[in-house]
Amino acid sequence: MNVSSTCNVTNLELYDHIRLIEFVLYNLIFFFGALFNVLALWVFCKMKKWTETRVYAINLVFADCFVICTLPFVAYFLWNKSARSELCQVIEAMYLINMVMSIYVISFISIDRYIAIKYPLKARTFRSPSKAALLCGLLWLSVIIGVTLDCQQRNAALCFDSDITTLSLLSFSLGFTLPLIISPICSIVVIRNLKRHLSTNPPDKKLIQRAVHVVYANLISFLICFLPAYLGVLAGFIIESVAATCFLLQVMKNLSSVTRCIATSNCCLDGVCYYFMTKEFHEALLQPKSSTIKTDQTQPLQTHTC
Repeated sequence: MNVSSTCNVTNLELYDHIRLIEFVLYNLIFFFGALFNVLALWVFCKMKKWTETRVYAINLVFADCFVICTLPFVAYFLWNKSARSELCQVIEAMYLINMVMSIYVISFISIDRYIAIKYPLKARTFRSPSKAALLCGLLWLSVIIGVTLDCQQRNAALCFDSDITTLSLLSFSLGFTLPLIISPICSIVVIRNLKRHLSTNPPDKKLIQRAVHVVYANLISFLICFLPAYLGVLAGFIIESVAATCFLLQVMKNLSSVTRCIATSNCCLDGVCYYFMTKEFHEALLQPKSSTIKTDQTQPLQTHTC
């Protein structure tokens, strides 16, 4: 890569206040993320009926929990500017594997909602808990292999240091570009269809409105968490490629560290959304309360499963 000859991006250090912000944020995310996700896991384990959403949500909980378990190590390595030892490489791999898993499982949930509300009659064929479990299993296997190979190609001197290569950019693009396209599109379609039901199912207006708000909240939190990190990596790759000045390289390195913290905070936001993910959609799409709704209007809603 054509990095400026006056400095090496791998030798640039983070500003002290950025390191302090990272240390504080990772510890806060660890505390609240552990609290929310352990509570969510306990609730899901008490549920008796297996549904598609429950399968996806439990996989999301496990992915978030694994990310959370790495955060004390991440904070320690970053604060002490630790070398990229074997332990560091294991923690890096765990962190990246489960971050990619989180973003893809969230995308699967968006696709599942899309199929349920856009093609309610075909949903019985496409959707089932066993198919969701198989899809998640294949995803785990693919992500573990991909991230492990990517981590072995890194040459960074410090632990969790940015080392953007063509291979890592390709892996990052495959891991984040597709979900960042799929989730908003599916969410927008779901919102439009739910709003259409407002006019046909007036008695269920409050339930449908709450479901719409849930989709909006999930979409906004998804974009706030992951879009800055994605744009930061792309900007860093471009700036390194055009032989930018040391100052600009250092600014981008600090910015990437901040956006990585923001992306990690998704572990906490997921825990808040679990309740709505399983309850509001179940009420809005599965259990219309009014008995006055016409049969041809309620049939598509009743075929959805959460």
